[in-house]
Amino acid sequence: MKLPGVEQGVSYGTPALRVRKKFLARLKEDGENMAIRLDFADRDVLLELDPTAFYLTDHYRPYPALLVRLKQVRLGLLELLLDQAWRQQAPKELVADASRERNRKTPTDPRRRRRRLAKRS
Repeated sequence: MKLPGVEQGVSYGTPALRVRKKFLARLKEDGENMAIRLDFADRDVLLELDPTAFYLTDHYRPYPALLVRLKQVRLGLLELLLDQAWRQQAPKELVADASRERNRKTPTDPRRRRRRLAKRS
């Protein structure tokens, strides 16, 4: 997974990800859990949806962040959460550029292509 502008660094002595110096995620000291930046509404939904994978401590409760048990969460969901954190923290022009690039690389549905060709005839 590659997110534009993301830099690896250190936060509280553990590996961390940032975009333009804004926090995205960090590995917790135990190496088995991760803190991810996430807005409060989405955090609450995930905590209710899967409490075995997602949790909070009193320290993180006032922050827009969620703790993730890496062994319990599906990789695809973790990638979506990191992408969401990136979209919330990255500058809007960087998000817009990345969206345009993704749309350009996304293969066209063959049905849409046939319709376009039919319209040209």
